[in-house]
Amino acid sequence: MEEKNYEGLKLENQLCFPLYAASREIIKRYRPFLDELELTYTQYITMMVFWQEKTINVKDLGRKLFLDSGTITPVLKHLEAKNYITRSRSHEDERVVIAEITSEGEALKEKAASVPPKIACCIKLSPDEAITLYSLLYKLLSDGCE
Repeated sequence: MEEKNYEGLKLENQLCFPLYAASREIIKRYRPFLDELELTYTQYITMMVFWQEKTINVKDLGRKLFLDSGTITPVLKHLEAKNYITRSRSHEDERVVIAEITSEGEALKEKAASVPPKIACCIKLSPDEAITLYSLLYKLLSDGCE
């Protein structure tokens, strides 16, 4: 009987596994800092977009965050309940939902400004390594097999 090659099934040969594990570990390191802001990681990255964009179409927001509508909608509901954002229908096309940061959401930015330097202390990469990793990860996100 012919021996099949199962090397591709070994965990140590999977690119996806260290990406998955590293993602979980990084988010775990964010948790104590985000708990102080009463935000989840997904809410935090969503607020990062609002701090930059102020107003955004919800579909565009989902694309920026690589999140589908089933994930982004509950996040927006929670942020709206905290009065950090508002959502409304577009006047031009009622199918389009527009989300906008509130003054309370904008004020949260000041508290959140301490998070990136705290996280930087938790990640043991040189600046050059961080830049390389960032570039490679976005290359993975942009390349897909159809």
